[in-house]
Amino acid sequence: MLVPLMEAVSDTCGGKAGALGALLREGLPVPDGFVVPFVAYLAAVRDLDLESDDLGATRIEARPVHATVIDALGRALDELGDPPVAVRSSAANEDTGQASAAGQHESFLAVHGVSEVADAVRACWASLFSARAIDYRGASGRDDLVMAVIVQRHLDAEVSGVMFTPADPNDATQIEASWGLGPSIVGGKVTPDAYRVAEGGSVTRTVADKRTRLDRRGTQLVIRDVPTRTRNQPAIDDATATRLAKLGKEIAAVLGGPQDIEWAIVDGRTWVLQARPVTAAPPPPPSPSGASDTPAATLTGTPGSRGTVTGTARIVRGPGDFARVHPGDILVCPFTDPAWTPLLRIAAGVVTETGGVLSHAAIVAREHAIPAVLGIPNATSRLHDDTIITIDGTTGTVTPADA
Repeated sequence: MLVPLMEAVSDTCGGKAGALGALLREGLPVPDGFVVPFVAYLAAVRDLDLESDDLGATRIEARPVHATVIDALGRALDELGDPPVAVRSSAANEDTGQASAAGQHESFLAVHGVSEVADAVRACWASLFSARAIDYRGASGRDDLVMAVIVQRHLDAEVSGVMFTPADPNDATQIEASWGLGPSIVGGKVTPDAYRVAEGGSVTRTVADKRTRLDRRGTQLVIRDVPTRTRNQPAIDDATATRLAKLGKEIAAVLGGPQDIEWAIVDGRTWVLQARPVTAAPPPPPSPSGASDTPAATLTGTPGSRGTVTGTARIVRGPGDFARVHPGDILVCPFTDPAWTPLLRIAAGVVTETGGVLSHAAIVAREHAIPAVLGIPNATSRLHDDTIITIDGTTGTVTPADA
């Protein structure tokens, strides 16, 4: 019933698992694990009425995982040594060249024990019918509703990050890195260090003020403050960035095109957690030329998604503000959780206080072709609700109309 991760292929285990299986077969460093394939999901929902999207998740969550699946999970976990594991979605419409579905389905870290793993598998199945997944499918036109689930050994990363390999071999590899586990970076809750590794091996970097980190404590994930002395230290050195870029090239060669790669470093060893096709490349770093012409009131952040737009600033600090967002507004928020994806369909642009160009929010903004500027400290207090602003996602600037 279960498939060893090394044997996983996209047709039966989804794009995410299929990519990791291909990398394992080439001897690349992917944590060991297994997959609950499509067939298990189809058996679990065979007699459920899932045509009503808004009830699909409830109906799946209300049904216990079948005993045969739990038995198979128990045996597979025992073979791994029953460690804490990561449980990740691998849907048919996820991590493809047409749509990333970045952050749209559930993933869980630090899961321990067969009962908890079974619950996490069921939650991944149900996440096909979450509001954000339904909305994302509506925008992408995908309707192939089937879900596999990856179960892998959990890694307690000292440093983690994301890497984009270039479409043109002469372009630079882009890397973002921060302390602790990766969800802080991919979720945009921390502004990471940014590195560019040129084809010739030269490295340029921008070191961020990395104030928080996510770590495992038992079976809980905890956010901790980064000590002042290390907040502004580089998360990785240039030699590590160069090695990551080399690994990125190997991954791109195996998978046949530019890749969006999540990675982690544990005890000095680099691991690959995910690799998917780049669906929308980030903008290049802005040129310093013309900076003297920038109005004094202009705020500068990281270019996240190309384009320029003028609209009404809408300060959004959490789900309680969602109803205030109207089509054509520009979201101004601390960060954008994947649950906020429906807002990106109606917003004209997005400005965040934290996050990097390779975060889920930036990826989805690029897929929706709306400008995004990321990592402007205190943007929600420096910009004002109901005022007109212009954002330029190519240069990373936000200018109030009265500037």
